[in-house]
Amino acid sequence: MKLIVGLGNPGKKYEKTRHNIGFMVVDELASILEVAIEKKQNQALLGQGFLDGAKVLLAKPQTYMNRSGEAVLELLNYYQDSIDDLIVIHDDLDMEFGRIRFKPGGGTGGHNGLKSITQMLNSPDYGRLKIGIGRPPQFMKVENYVLSEFTGAETKVLPELIKVAVTGLKTWCSAGIEKAMNDFNGVHIKSDIE
Repeated sequence: MKLIVGLGNPGKKYEKTRHNIGFMVVDELASILEVAIEKKQNQALLGQGFLDGAKVLLAKPQTYMNRSGEAVLELLNYYQDSIDDLIVIHDDLDMEFGRIRFKPGGGTGGHNGLKSITQMLNSPDYGRLKIGIGRPPQFMKVENYVLSEFTGAETKVLPELIKVAVTGLKTWCSAGIEKAMNDFNGVHIKSDIE
């Protein structure tokens, strides 16, 4: 079974923030698959379905970002999944808004959710789908930026960006991460207002 984990923070307060882009992508995928993400288990909200013939478990950890690894480890253990069947969707400050990038592993880039997962799994070798949110303005702290909502111009582009991310996940599911990297790592969804 493929485990697709979107990172974010639970609660209405964080729903539309940049840090919750992982939750947004998982919610869109669930909507397309007509799957409800409502089962509470292993410190996460879960939904199961089939994506391009593969059984998938969609997960939104409810531990808050800094402890995402606790839920991910519990899920891998409970479902006896391999780390090779895991992909984590998260925001990325070092990529401009509108870009996505698949990656087979690597560092955390200072992302607290990834730090937690890497530490709990004792390995950096899990798939990632990075979604660019860009850098904060000079006057703004990173913590405030990631917990702020997207701008009006970004909000207009967001649905298309999320759709492309979901299409990329379908490719990852059916053909693997190398194919997803080849097909999607150059994609840039741009705003008409730039």
